[in-house]
Amino acid sequence: MKKMFISIPVFLLAGMLLGQAPFPSKDEIKQFTVSKTCVVLEDDPFSSFNAYIKDAMKQYWQVTPFEFIDTREFNLRNTKPEYSFIVLTETNYEKDKTRSVYKFINLLQGKKVEKLGEMPEICAVPLAYAGEDDLEYGYKLGAILEFMQKHARLIMEDPSKTGRKYLKYYNENIPKVMNKTILVKLEDLSPAINSAEKIKSIYSNKIEIVPEEEIVKAIETKAPNTVILHKVGPVGATKDQGYCFKMLIGTDDADMYYYDLHTIDKANPNGFLPADLKRLAKFE
Repeated sequence: MKKMFISIPVFLLAGMLLGQAPFPSKDEIKQFTVSKTCVVLEDDPFSSFNAYIKDAMKQYWQVTPFEFIDTREFNLRNTKPEYSFIVLTETNYEKDKTRSVYKFINLLQGKKVEKLGEMPEICAVPLAYAGEDDLEYGYKLGAILEFMQKHARLIMEDPSKTGRKYLKYYNENIPKVMNKTILVKLEDLSPAINSAEKIKSIYSNKIEIVPEEEIVKAIETKAPNTVILHKVGPVGATKDQGYCFKMLIGTDDADMYYYDLHTIDKANPNGFLPADLKRLAKFE
């Protein structure tokens, strides 16, 4: 499957990437509010990502009008401020000696700049490890898109929430997790907490290990007082190296309630860690 490789920096990891994309100014945020959002599809006509993103946009996207375009049309429009863009990109990290590559879903504002990495970044979220089958993450696109547009609305109302302040701001939601049920897939948990018994020894609030279908249902029905774990990490032969991203996203309100990442090693394997549970448990 053909992918665009665009090293667009991401606000979640300022300082770790190869560069730093600009965050939007107040004027650029205003431009976004009246823009038409162009969703850039992959060139592969059999792309599972294309099918997932089309369904998710039609069901969840409300903040701006939108249309679907191909990469050729993106190259014609990306300098025009009347457009914003949702685009799938891939990037790696300067400090990662494994040179692991990750997919991000980016919301960018059109601007006449020389490089794509200079386009104002409204929002960007780790989506998957490059090379991972689209089926492994596509079912979560609805929840992720809802979060992205909620963040866009947030900075529309308060432009000071752009940039690196974003991460600190959303982790302030951690105490609210105590009133919610966390849904996780078994394969997204590290071995030290891969059972209900192991989890309860650290965290006594509600966590349910569920099959993928239960997470899909929670997203589609906007299950109340529920958050899902979105974990992004390497797969296959490289699964024990690189970075692991962990996010908790609400199914009924589209808020992010937790964000962290760690370098994968023997002490900190690829998955949600006991340390993550302990961070939540501080508020029990």
